[in-house]
Amino acid sequence: MDAFEQAGVHVKFVQDNHSYSQAVGVLRGLHFQTNPSAQGKLVRVTRGAVMDVAVDLRHGSPTFGEHVAVKLTAENWRQLWVPAGFAHGFVTLEPDTEFLYKVTAYYDPAADKGLAFDDPALGIDWDLPHEKLTLSDKDRKHPKLADLPPYFTYETVRA
Repeated sequence: MDAFEQAGVHVKFVQDNHSYSQAVGVLRGLHFQTNPSAQGKLVRVTRGAVMDVAVDLRHGSPTFGEHVAVKLTAENWRQLWVPAGFAHGFVTLEPDTEFLYKVTAYYDPAADKGLAFDDPALGIDWDLPHEKLTLSDKDRKHPKLADLPPYFTYETVRA
């Protein structure tokens, strides 16, 4: 039995993705995919460093709307498992950062959604001032948590 199954995580990875950001302060997210294409992600950094964030979007969860923030670097070799039903994002803390993630579902444009990175209700500390962040136009326009439909429930989300 592998380490994931021993921890109660029963997933099959279908795709590996590789992101490169040249500048410090590139923020990608917060992203998620809805059912039936919801994705679990295993993320890590192979060069540089990021502040990585996952937000629980599962209505009925005791941690709904809460987040975890973890510094991932090429030196610390830490990884983060982001289950389906969570929004995910990261900001680069060093130049020339390479970020890798394995996913449990293929990219589905119809299921692609987002959450506002700067929603005050989330209270995320991105480790950099907002004026130092670079975001895509798409990532600047995501709705706040209070404006999201109940895409996920605590009982029904599967990796």
